[in-house]
Amino acid sequence: MFLHSINLWNLAFYVFMVFLATLGLWDVFFGFEENKCSMSYMFEYPEYQKIELPKKLAKRYPAYELYLYGEGSYAEEHKILPLTGIPVLFLPGNAGSYKQVRSIGSIALRKAEDIDFKYHFDFFSVNFNEELVALYGGSLQKQTKFVHECIKTILKLYKGQEFAPKSVAIIGHSMGGLVARALLTLKNFKHDLINLLITQATPHVAPVMPLDRFITDFYTTVNNYWILNARHINLTTLSVAGGFRDYQVRSGLTFLPKLSHHTSALSVVSSAVPKTWVSTDHLSIVWCKQLQLTTVRAFFDLIDADTKQITQNSKKKLSVLSHHFIRHPSKHFEENPAIISDLTGTSMWVPVKVSKWTYVAYNESEKIYFTFPLENHRKIYSHVYCQSTMLDTNSWIFACINSTSMCQQGVDLSWKAELLPTIKFLTLRLQDYPSLSHLVVYVPSVHGSKFVVDCEFFKKETRYIQLPVTHLFSFGLSSRKVVLNTNGLYYNLELLNFGQIYQAFKINVVSKCSAVKEEITSIYKLHIPWSYEDSLTIAQAPSSTEISLKLHIAQPENDSHVALLKMYTSSDCRYEVTIKTSFSQILGQVVA
Repeated sequence: MFLHSINLWNLAFYVFMVFLATLGLWDVFFGFEENKCSMSYMFEYPEYQKIELPKKLAKRYPAYELYLYGEGSYAEEHKILPLTGIPVLFLPGNAGSYKQVRSIGSIALRKAEDIDFKYHFDFFSVNFNEELVALYGGSLQKQTKFVHECIKTILKLYKGQEFAPKSVAIIGHSMGGLVARALLTLKNFKHDLINLLITQATPHVAPVMPLDRFITDFYTTVNNYWILNARHINLTTLSVAGGFRDYQVRSGLTFLPKLSHHTSALSVVSSAVPKTWVSTDHLSIVWCKQLQLTTVRAFFDLIDADTKQITQNSKKKLSVLSHHFIRHPSKHFEENPAIISDLTGTSMWVPVKVSKWTYVAYNESEKIYFTFPLENHRKIYSHVYCQSTMLDTNSWIFACINSTSMCQQGVDLSWKAELLPTIKFLTLRLQDYPSLSHLVVYVPSVHGSKFVVDCEFFKKETRYIQLPVTHLFSFGLSSRKVVLNTNGLYYNLELLNFGQIYQAFKINVVSKCSAVKEEITSIYKLHIPWSYEDSLTIAQAPSSTEISLKLHIAQPENDSHVALLKMYTSSDCRYEVTIKTSFSQILGQVVA
């Protein structure tokens, strides 16, 4: 009888564990947002021109091939070699097709057409015969050596051209990104053959499924080399993760170890990338239009006007990638932007002395400069916040030094602004700018378009509000709530005690608005200061909005930053924020 009861308890325990594992798997595979990527389309019929390899090379690698992507008339023109563009090599991942290059290749072609082919890129792709290298790593070394030969073959296609390239850029999807990094471990590989490496959903840290010693040995060789030779590796590298939609490669695996790079690498999740702001699954990351547009814009900004190839300046490369993938000021990239701007011409100058101000621009016939004197505001407030719904790339906010009511020249603060889907904004701490006398907001003459500009001065303690997260074992039965009643445009909720992978929460934001005729948009941004994995939620107020709260990267031990929920709100609304533990998502984090 006793043994029978023990068996029943064991059975109940195992059933319970299976139930928990099932809940966790369900959250991993289904507990994410819908796919918000737009599909990228070809404007003309895609063609893949097979590049003839040397006979010895083709015989040594009979299963592998090299292709050049093209469309329509462009493809016809480039059947006659040599080439004249900028070479980019795409490496597919596990079971990947060389045809996956078509999305970024087509978008880059359209961009080149827009500038009358002043510059253009030639996209090559390797056919690895869709090998399952994530399951069996025996082919990884062979793929790496073949890619090395492909790079040398590609560069020979430009022989004799005035601006012939000496290196290629590589885009690697999934395991293709790891193969690209492995190139540097080859004894006879010259590092300057690669000028840029962008990886998409590549598990850099460790294999997703270490099924054989070939995979584990390959990872050990690659990562040890990059760590031990960190000071000598000058390859600018960008790793882009797909976020929670990618259940095949957890984003935490895609972050390049900080030990191996201090100034030449960036790791970011696609949901944090400006003008992308969506999570991608493991395959959609290669065709997601928002992300591919961002990548192509960066490629064109990386071009050196003198060499007509990708710049060799490492500082510029990182600056361009940061501009497009980390923090976008709603300005076109400039390597050396003009900080001082002339504020002259026949324009109206309107002084504003209130601490909170809104201006609606519609069919304005004159340019207007609104000036905010800072001397009195400094005595009362610590910060100033301005936002505009006009998302063009012109400069819009300036600062004057030792001015009275108007100034001929101003410091262009537009480069310090940030871009969100519906607004561009700037927050300044006043004590950081003691020499500034006025803040100037510029409203251009507009015809037929309407936009709103808002500014407000505030004390930090009224907008930075602490919200401790609930206990891990509260199982969602308890919650914590804060109510925002200060009619502000901007709040920072400090999420205390939130920094571990195994934590997961649900936040509910309820907005209640006074009678308004037009739709009010609120933006909620989860900001993780120790890694680039921010995520955005856009809501129409009044509404009740649920936000998932979980991490890709745990907070480092020596990091004292606090995760933030940044809220870009409306002064016509009141907001209630409630947080509680999400047990199902905790299980999903543990399983993943």
